[in-house]
Amino acid sequence: MKCPFCGNEDDKVVDSRLSKDGDAIRRRRQCLTCEKRFTTYERIDELEILIVKKDGSREVFDRGKLRGGIMKSLQKRPVSLGQVESFLDSLELYFQENNIREVAASALGEQVIAWLKGVDEVAYVRFASVYREFRDVQEFMRELESIIAGRQKNLEKL
Repeated sequence: MKCPFCGNEDDKVVDSRLSKDGDAIRRRRQCLTCEKRFTTYERIDELEILIVKKDGSREVFDRGKLRGGIMKSLQKRPVSLGQVESFLDSLELYFQENNIREVAASALGEQVIAWLKGVDEVAYVRFASVYREFRDVQEFMRELESIIAGRQKNLEKL
């Protein structure tokens, strides 16, 4: 690490601790040449994930945008923000662990739909109706009939 005062690269770490937000390690360093102290932060190098749209264009993954869409489908539903954040955390962790740099918007949408289907069927239908762009009531009804058929199969297994 270069000293910001004299440019020397020789220093020693005087103190290390977790930053207030817990996302970095704060290190107090002392230059071995000029003896001045300075602070550095060590953070995880996060991957920039790109979402590939239908038209082939790419945009940076925006967790807030995805959270907003999910929360709209969950309006007045018994699913907590903590559950949503946990899902988003697991999604981002999956991308990082598998070194995924690009994700098709359709694949991302299907992952959200699959999660919502297991968490809240009403939110699932809301999200799917927007995401899959149902063109008429018939498409909407086919989706609802699929849910009902799935419920009946589950009841028959009991």
